[in-house]
Amino acid sequence: MAEPKKKTSHSRVRKRRSHQALKEIQYTFCSNCGKPVLPHRACLSCGFYKERKVFEIKVGSKAKKKVKKKKEKAGAENKKT
Repeated sequence: MAEPKKKTSHSRVRKRRSHQALKEIQYTFCSNCGKPVLPHRACLSCGFYKERKVFEIKVGSKAKKKVKKKKEKAGAENKKT
């Protein structure tokens, strides 16, 4: 197996590893709702990309259940009066 002829210096090692540093995530802002979004990706909160609606946002099942309960309570109160 090949062996290095000389010891690799600290500066040479550090120069080689200089590109491995962590970089800050770059965000852009949604043109529709203004929330931060990763570049070249659709907004997950409103479904827009480049000022066009790409997909519909579905409401979770928990939220639907809460809305149903509120409607049922409102309906029950209206029947009582």
